[in-house]
Amino acid sequence: MALNPYDLYDVRSLLSEEERAVQDSVARFVDERVLPIIGECFEQGRFPKELVPEIAGLGLLGSTLPEQYGCAGLNYVSYGLICQELERGDSGLRSFASVQSSLCMYPIHAYGSEEQRQRWLPKMAAGEVIGCFGLTEAHGGSDPASMKTHAKRDGGDWLLNGSKMWITNGNLADIAIVWAQTDDGIQGFVVEKGFAGFTAQEIKKKMSLRASVTSALFFDNVRVPEANRLPNVKGLKGPLGCLTQARYGITWGPIGAAIACLDEALNYSKERILFGRPVAATQSAQLKLADMARRITTAQLLSLQLGRLKDAGTMQPQQVSLAKWNNCRMAIDIARECRDLLGGAGITTEHAAIRHALNLESVITYEGTETVHQLVIGRELTGLNAF
Repeated sequence: MALNPYDLYDVRSLLSEEERAVQDSVARFVDERVLPIIGECFEQGRFPKELVPEIAGLGLLGSTLPEQYGCAGLNYVSYGLICQELERGDSGLRSFASVQSSLCMYPIHAYGSEEQRQRWLPKMAAGEVIGCFGLTEAHGGSDPASMKTHAKRDGGDWLLNGSKMWITNGNLADIAIVWAQTDDGIQGFVVEKGFAGFTAQEIKKKMSLRASVTSALFFDNVRVPEANRLPNVKGLKGPLGCLTQARYGITWGPIGAAIACLDEALNYSKERILFGRPVAATQSAQLKLADMARRITTAQLLSLQLGRLKDAGTMQPQQVSLAKWNNCRMAIDIARECRDLLGGAGITTEHAAIRHALNLESVITYEGTETVHQLVIGRELTGLNAF
């Protein structure tokens, strides 16, 4: 029997029936609703927000959170498969779901009060309230501890001042989870869209994640009630805990992008005739295609084991760094190679490879650059900090 070219080690057989059902439902959604429009969305620089109710209806927002808050209560392997299938469609769509789920709903559930959970999570799971995550600043990037955004007590409220940069969902969002310096360390606040002094400005002229909303956030004496402060965490462990959640999903997402590119290149190389034979019949093409399959297989096994560790409660952030580094590098290299195999056709948005390659330039950078994750592993091996 011929092997599945996109699952050479039959990773699917290692999934539970529920996990396979989750993957299949998201795959159908991507095939039927995302792929027919996403190239045009990328070209136009438009996020397909009309798909949000369907994404919510499938239970993909906050999918691992408890059912009592209107969420699906799935395990983390299922969440990973959701990310993989969404990014097979487009990194922008997976980024939307990652931010909503891991960077906004997760901190409300993990660090918020019960009142905050009841107020926000059901509406966010239903896609009625969209969130964004305000950590990165223009000057800071990989050094969030140096943030300049600050919040100071003013009676029973807080006054928030500063700005955030490269914020996914910024202009879509009804709330922002904003991290700021206080006299008592870094703390998180739920900043609502209507608060006076809070503005968002969409970032244009992007060549990556064009089917995604990216913004700058500005806070000018924004009055935030004490009821909107996340009470159960202080310090960098709050935002870094959120990033670990999101990075976990990011280890899965690029696998989907890589599979989309391999599928396209494999089919195209079989059909394209050069010098009297299909491109796929040449040694150079087969070596490239075989290497792509090898690297995808490695990434699949790596993320699956990471998911099993996370579901067992034993996953460590350093393990997420290794998978994020490996799988983003895998995917961007494959996307570029597939673009090359497509020849001149590879530069158009009628094909997926160039879109995925451009998107992955952001995915390999955000939530920890490749270099940062390499240094995390280096520190783990040596016990010495080279940051």
